[in-house]
Amino acid sequence: MKTLLVTAGIMTNQGKALIAQRKEGAARGLLWEFPGGKLREGEEPKEALQRELREELGIEVKVGTILEVVFHVYPEYPILLLAYRCRIEKGRPQPLGCHEVRWVPIGELAKLPMAQADVPIRDALCISEGGA
Repeated sequence: MKTLLVTAGIMTNQGKALIAQRKEGAARGLLWEFPGGKLREGEEPKEALQRELREELGIEVKVGTILEVVFHVYPEYPILLLAYRCRIEKGRPQPLGCHEVRWVPIGELAKLPMAQADVPIRDALCISEGGA
């Protein structure tokens, strides 16, 4: 089975991280995740992340360095998830392609039910930001 390449944007502000809740009918519905999505054929990961965040949250971002890389096997397919630190350049996050979007204190992320592939990213963020 082919591994899907997926990106996620890690945005923080004043000790809080931006997370999105998956739509109810989607795979892993209503679980929380760092926003992003799948690459299209021939798309560069950073460009895909910018596109996904524009489509899903209505924001323009500057994509920075990778915080974490996660390989996870979901029942449908395996994914390789590239989690990039991002800075919002324009717009205010809105739930255009997700159920809800929320700024959550980094130390409280562990209290929310998250998609399994996002858990190592959450843990790396907590360590890097001192929220663990």
